[in-house]
Amino acid sequence: MKKVLVTGGAGYLGSLLIKELLNLGFKVTILDNFKFGFNSIFHLIGNNNLEVINGDIRDSIHGHIFSSNDIIINLAAIVGYPACDKDKWEATSINVDAVKQIMKIISKNQLFIQPSTGSSYGKVLDVCTEETPINPLTLYGRNKADAEKLIFEKNSISLRFATVYGVSPRMRLDLFVNQLVMSAIKNKYYVLYEANASRTFLHAKDAVNSIIFSLKNSDKMTNNCFNVGDNNQNYTKLEVANIIKKYVDFDIIKNEFASDKDQRNYSVSYDKLTKVGFKTSHNMDQGVLELIKICKIIDEQSNLRNA
Repeated sequence: MKKVLVTGGAGYLGSLLIKELLNLGFKVTILDNFKFGFNSIFHLIGNNNLEVINGDIRDSIHGHIFSSNDIIINLAAIVGYPACDKDKWEATSINVDAVKQIMKIISKNQLFIQPSTGSSYGKVLDVCTEETPINPLTLYGRNKADAEKLIFEKNSISLRFATVYGVSPRMRLDLFVNQLVMSAIKNKYYVLYEANASRTFLHAKDAVNSIIFSLKNSDKMTNNCFNVGDNNQNYTKLEVANIIKKYVDFDIIKNEFASDKDQRNYSVSYDKLTKVGFKTSHNMDQGVLELIKICKIIDEQSNLRNA
């Protein structure tokens, strides 16, 4: 039985991933500081193949946990530019410095999977491939780019996720699509900055599926980076708002006199991972419909944000 360590296993993606790993028969250890609570994994606690450790990945006391697992999936991170800007030191120490320490501990016989982000591309006129020069506009993008540089001395895979959306046991409302749906339902309007800026999107379950795919196809993917998303989900922010408008009656207010602090503008090619065999299974309309269901019953003031 393969042993898998998932840092940040109670988080937005981790809480979805843990269930899938257990269903596949892995022996799973969660290492998480539970900053956002325990509720997201309550439904998994009864599984005998799950171990839960309350701790910080930066603490040296946990070093043996990293060396004793066959696979490490490093989801522990300060995610998003607002959360990183809120505490720059903590963001860098978790997103970069901790990765540096982990690389010193693990061996080349272990598999290390590092979720990264397409936001590291910044503003790009052409379609981004994995060969496109990195040009991050935010601390979060720089952190993830710096972490990626550290990992390929070992048996590693970097997954550059598109902007993730959708429902999770550890729900987040600060992600663009999730936030837009929530505002459409609760406020009946959304103020859209940089409406024609291009972004690229990925359902949370497909992000998880890409990690599972990487485990199963590590022989074809190690020591390499892959954009993770769908060529059919490159949208402008306005196009996303109009998809939501098909299902929710709300006003789109385009603000042409101010700019978004996050000025990413890029489209991405996912051909490299597609050629290995990965395909997404969820589209934007599906994600929006499930978000509508949950946003109708969530309190608008709920603390379901990273910052």
